[in-house]
Amino acid sequence: MKGKYHIVIQNNKLRYELDIRRNITIIRGDSATGKTKLIQLLEQAAALGESSGVDVFCERPCRTLGGKDWNLVLPNIHGQILFLDEENRFVKSQEFAAAVKGSDNYFVIVTRENLPNLPYSVEEIYGIHASGRYHDLKRTYNELYHIYSPEALSGKVEPEVVVVEDSNAGYEFFHEICRANGIVCTSAEGKSNLKTVMGELAREPSLVIADGAAIGPEMNELYQLMRHKPTVKCYLPESFEWLVLKSGMIDGKMLQDMLNHPEDFVESQEHFSWERFFASLLVEYTKDSYLKYNKSRLNKAYLHEKMKQAILDVIDGVSLQR
Repeated sequence: MKGKYHIVIQNNKLRYELDIRRNITIIRGDSATGKTKLIQLLEQAAALGESSGVDVFCERPCRTLGGKDWNLVLPNIHGQILFLDEENRFVKSQEFAAAVKGSDNYFVIVTRENLPNLPYSVEEIYGIHASGRYHDLKRTYNELYHIYSPEALSGKVEPEVVVVEDSNAGYEFFHEICRANGIVCTSAEGKSNLKTVMGELAREPSLVIADGAAIGPEMNELYQLMRHKPTVKCYLPESFEWLVLKSGMIDGKMLQDMLNHPEDFVESQEHFSWERFFASLLVEYTKDSYLKYNKSRLNKAYLHEKMKQAILDVIDGVSLQR
């Protein structure tokens, strides 16, 4: 399943509107923010049909998934948008993560908890914003908003220390840039270690670079830590491969369409996250060229001056050159 879908769920008192464009979307919020009611409306629509008074508008079928037999039901559902809430404890399991990985459905998970087994994007973590008062003859309109705004995560920064999420080609690229400019650069050796590494950073301006396409489970802890350490900023591109593709150094009209509207090309059953899609894309587009890409080891061609500068020019608000 791929594509972007606009969803409206409403009755005569409540209306929810949301846009879904990846295989995993997270809806967060404290009690009494309307999360549970969203699930209840979908359940009423499924159980009672038109007599429920609930309308669900979307190009794809929308339904809830839950209960102890979820793993028997899911293999028989295809091309649908499935809503789950935090009462279903299985959403934190490795079994559920494996099922999502091989599924051709989209998943909207309503939860206050982090889900470390799922690689969801920082861009697809939302809260519910309610406007208007609850009256018998007036709907309460609920819309989604980004919890982690780009402005809060980054900003103008000239870091003295750079921490990169992993130790692969992306780290090798940034390590070389930092070395040449007198900046300390280290690898966190995995996104689960970012909080610990960030907590050890001193007061000098610091920048954390991680793959935004899969950093969602770690974002709550990182965000809280950033609030207590204002000298620390995060730069969260989709992935290092996305930066390379965005640099313009690799030609292709279809490639530009994919970068502008990846939701129209990323098949959820084939790619667990957009990070993996962009990695596969870069490997495919460079396989017969001097820019042949290997995720585990950086091709030195990416450090040639023209290529290096083109990648750095994609990074807004961050200066790594002195």
